[in-house]
Amino acid sequence: MLDILRRHVPNGDDRSTDVGEIDRGKSVSIGLALSGGAARGFAHIGVIRTLVQNGIKPDVITGTSIGAIAAACYAAGHLNEFEVWARHLTRRRVFGYLDFSLAGSGLIGGERLFAQLEKILGDITFQELPIRVAAVATEIRTNHEIWLTRGRVSDAVRASCALPGIFPPLRIGGRWLMDGALVNPLPISAARAFGARLVIGVNLNADNFGRGTVIQDHGSDADDDLRREALKMRGGLRGRAERLIKRKVFGTPDRPGLSTVMVDAFQVLQDRITRARLAGDPPDVLIGPRLSRVNLFDFHRAEEIIALGAEATEKSLPSIAEAIETLT
Repeated sequence: MLDILRRHVPNGDDRSTDVGEIDRGKSVSIGLALSGGAARGFAHIGVIRTLVQNGIKPDVITGTSIGAIAAACYAAGHLNEFEVWARHLTRRRVFGYLDFSLAGSGLIGGERLFAQLEKILGDITFQELPIRVAAVATEIRTNHEIWLTRGRVSDAVRASCALPGIFPPLRIGGRWLMDGALVNPLPISAARAFGARLVIGVNLNADNFGRGTVIQDHGSDADDDLRREALKMRGGLRGRAERLIKRKVFGTPDRPGLSTVMVDAFQVLQDRITRARLAGDPPDVLIGPRLSRVNLFDFHRAEEIIALGAEATEKSLPSIAEAIETLT
């Protein structure tokens, strides 16, 4: 299998390194489309590492949300720094990046988090990248799908990650932009539009067994009545404003918080859009890491998530080799 890959993708090597000199003599132009998925996005690191180790280096890479971050870091030659940062995250460090704000249009300002991204990507522009990269965002009011391909890469990535209600939108080129997963969670169409003949898609939300079905008969029960009575007894004795805000944002053991509701709702939307778009424009090879047990905010589990991405990619190598063989 590796002989097939290297025969059709010259200059492949087994080293887990960042993007190097791109061989424009390839017989098959390869595109890599990376989906959004918050903490699950660390799986993209394992995917990219495994592909590169097997001589598969994309000519085009497109990404949405955290997929855009992984795409940018790889193309800019800073995947190592991104991975090191991810692997050192703990629950405490993750919480330290959350600069909560009651002003503006997001629960989290994002300045601390994206300052770290600035350290990794610096002021590099799309024009300076050695391969074609696009970050997908959504324009507020018009709902346009925006492919960011010019200007500062870090700005584009930040806009692509601006989860509505969580992070504030970003103004770029006169447009207010937010998370691209609202319109194109897995940007296969962008990879094809930029000339990729073979498109490898990475769907971080494919492992949804037992989710998204129809419950045909449901209603209130005795527990609902007891909870309602308990709320009446508490009345206005909820304590200080800070405790109230914390409960509203993070929730309690018996009630989801605002952040959970928003993110879960967004995940449902993203999953349904992804399914619809895959039906109309599937990739040539789809990699779907087993991430159902990973919460979208489990950023402290980077090592495990990266390994799951690598494992899924290893299993997909025969399909990639077959696709390359077919197209040459």
